[in-house]
Amino acid sequence: MAGKIFYREREKSADKSKQPRYQLVAVAGVDVKVYGHHLRMSELKHIAAAVGAELDLLPRGPKHEGEKEEEIEVE
Repeated sequence: MAGKIFYREREKSADKSKQPRYQLVAVAGVDVKVYGHHLRMSELKHIAAAVGAELDLLPRGPKHEGEKEEEIEVE
């Protein structure tokens, strides 16, 4: 099984800003150390290709109470 790199979109990323848009959350099954927290998609893809990992975008939860969360099945 290939490893996985879990990431999500940053909360405070503006569309036209030149700041990195994604935040690294977790790495599983791959021996790699990452020192940056906010990365660009091209950087994430390059790291994943170099270590043979798969990128997995984490879904956003509800912003406010009362909103319905997406249901995720865990195997």
